[in-house]
Amino acid sequence: MSKINVSIVGGSGYAGGELLRLLLFHPYVDINFVSSEQHAGRPVFKIHPNLRKITSLQFSSVGDLKECDLLFLAMSHGQSRTMFERCMKLAPRMIDLSSDFRLKTSEQYQKWYGLPHPYPEILEKFVYGLPELHRHEIKTARWAACAGCNATASILALFPLYKKNLIDQDRTLVEVKAGSSQAGNTPSLSSHHSERSGACRVYQPAGHRHIGEIIQELSLPLNSSFNFTATAVEMVRGIQAVCHVFLRESIEEKDIWRTFRQFYGKEPFIRIIKENSGVYRLPEPKILAGTNYCDIGFCKDPLSDRLVVISAIDNLMKGAAGQAVQVFNIMNRLPEKTALAFPGLHPC
Repeated sequence: MSKINVSIVGGSGYAGGELLRLLLFHPYVDINFVSSEQHAGRPVFKIHPNLRKITSLQFSSVGDLKECDLLFLAMSHGQSRTMFERCMKLAPRMIDLSSDFRLKTSEQYQKWYGLPHPYPEILEKFVYGLPELHRHEIKTARWAACAGCNATASILALFPLYKKNLIDQDRTLVEVKAGSSQAGNTPSLSSHHSERSGACRVYQPAGHRHIGEIIQELSLPLNSSFNFTATAVEMVRGIQAVCHVFLRESIEEKDIWRTFRQFYGKEPFIRIIKENSGVYRLPEPKILAGTNYCDIGFCKDPLSDRLVVISAIDNLMKGAAGQAVQVFNIMNRLPEKTALAFPGLHPC
């Protein structure tokens, strides 16, 4: 097949750099432009040094972008919605990595982001870009909004249990531990080495914005409360979600296995991890760096009705750029693992 011409709007951040790395090795892609207003005219490897001798691309200004087949939007929150009309003129299809078009109603957007959405009529037209839940819709989508990294880890861990109504939905508690790359590459006091090094910092004990996505995708009532806490820890890449849920009735571990296999047994990027021994007997972000996998495991508490479900991803891959490329592959009827087959490193 002929190659698909794509451009990246906002290519100087961590997610944009990861997206660029993946697409440079995608056999069906030609990258036309990579934009960055701050770095326009500079070689992309000056910002993404891992791409030295890989590409001669330079950053362009958005105003220099030409029409293409598909646009990837890898900008910070709030920028995609302000540039939406301009981007529509550049490409018939878009994949947005930001949070601007993930929620389906303007009411929910205002609730979680504190301001009205400028294009409320467009929100319903974006497909939520989590392939495991929306593969069929993605195939024919014009626009897709990739899921947030915290939301991705949480939704994938919980979706089968919610769908089968196996747990008390009012008693779910999720704690996410996240690496520093989640905050992006704009420096701040909290990212300063002396503040971040050795951190185990609860930065969002309640009210995290990604809760809106989780409620939406687990099909909870829009006014539901959902117990979610986010903690920053000392790693660069990675998210681990530890989900405490409570079973509605007593079931065996084999039935929990069966439930996860029913939903995810044929998924190319989900692995059910539950070993009886070994260092990596449950999901661990460390060995997922650079991969598009989501590992999911669980432990049934023998002393109560509690079930602990653990999921792990690389926030820049399955939680951002890798997910976007997986969506791209589905949109274009390509094998889903194209450019995403890297299995990770061990040890690392």
